[in-house]
Amino acid sequence: MLTSREDWIWDSWTADDGERHHLFFLKAPRRLGDPDLRHEAARIGHASSTDLTEWELHEDALGPNDTGFDDLALWTGSVARSDDGVWRLYYTALSTAGGGVKDQRIGMAESDDLTTWRRVADEPLVEPDPCHYTMSADGSSETWRDPFVFRADGGWHMLITARDPTAERLFDGVLAHARSADMRHWELAPPLTEPAQFGQLEVSQVRCVDGQWLLLFTCHPDEQGERTPFCTWYVLGDSPLGPWDVSTARPFEGEPNLFAAPLVQRRDGSWCFLGFIDRASFDIVDPIAVELRGGTLRRCAPAP
Repeated sequence: MLTSREDWIWDSWTADDGERHHLFFLKAPRRLGDPDLRHEAARIGHASSTDLTEWELHEDALGPNDTGFDDLALWTGSVARSDDGVWRLYYTALSTAGGGVKDQRIGMAESDDLTTWRRVADEPLVEPDPCHYTMSADGSSETWRDPFVFRADGGWHMLITARDPTAERLFDGVLAHARSADMRHWELAPPLTEPAQFGQLEVSQVRCVDGQWLLLFTCHPDEQGERTPFCTWYVLGDSPLGPWDVSTARPFEGEPNLFAAPLVQRRDGSWCFLGFIDRASFDIVDPIAVELRGGTLRRCAPAP
């Protein structure tokens, strides 16, 4: 388990350098008193592990900038490695000049070692298009976050938590889609999913488990049009780009309150969830072993 007396720890994502698993996570000081205040004080922490259980804490990966679109707080993202060996961290950004949590942007930093990061984006990487995504008149959006970057079909793709501008609220969550040839310059495309029973598809990820492609995401019960007690969901697809029919999403029933849960492959090939338990603690849990059987992602006993 990764825990801290000084900080709340919540959303997380991972990168694997071949020797150690690197965990990046949101953190904010507990001295704020009220956990609801953490969102405008968030920065990105960093830890690494060989077994996903015992973690070595490192210096924070990235904090708010001095000025610009990311000078208030940093939120959830992802890390991917380019062909030239450079690691790229994509993150959600809040600005003091904007509307706080209602003005979400996408930024990027680079690293050669997953430890020391340098900002390389002076402007947001990709902005919403009102033809496809909900946004305010000033061009901001309160649902434009959690960039997940992955390679597919000879290029790079980014999924972004967004909302459809015409769908009924709590049924309007979609995944925005952007494409890139170089991981730096991004072209926005129509959403990769259609609205279904979710108001938000947060912290998305694409994984291939035993030859089966999965889209995974988080949706809090309060953001579900057809409310259930489950937070972590997955959809079966034919390729890394789907098609993803979110109306067929299934809940991970092994831990209903598991939130913002990266699905991680161990060195032995087995899979597990990390994440935190919503409304229970602000810690990253010990790995929850899972297996895909008959199209269902189930909790299972960890390998000996």
